[in-house]
Amino acid sequence: MNVTGIDANYYVVKDLDATTKFYTQLFGEEPAMRQGPVSEWNFADGSSFGLYTTEQAETGTSGSALFAVPDVAAAVAKAKADGVKFGGDGGITDTPVCYMAFGEDNEGNQFILHKRKSG
Repeated sequence: MNVTGIDANYYVVKDLDATTKFYTQLFGEEPAMRQGPVSEWNFADGSSFGLYTTEQAETGTSGSALFAVPDVAAAVAKAKADGVKFGGDGGITDTPVCYMAFGEDNEGNQFILHKRKSG
């Protein structure tokens, strides 16, 4: 097997309408696809992020999506102004390879606003 990347990342959610609204506000755009139990956004790099609801699946906070942004501080400021919760002190973590801020959607799923330092 030769994995070349991640095409899509999905969260299972209880309330598809409310969580679609949350990410529509966070991203500043409507989903590219909204059909049945699925909402999906497509990004410039060819990747996608989606939401899926089903009665059989359990929701949880075991995973996290990292959303690439050009300016983490600006993205956090905009998200906070829209009422998005950020973990800890809401600060930006500066690592040797990236900047990131840990947010939470309306169902408690963690997401990360992320910028690589190189590449």
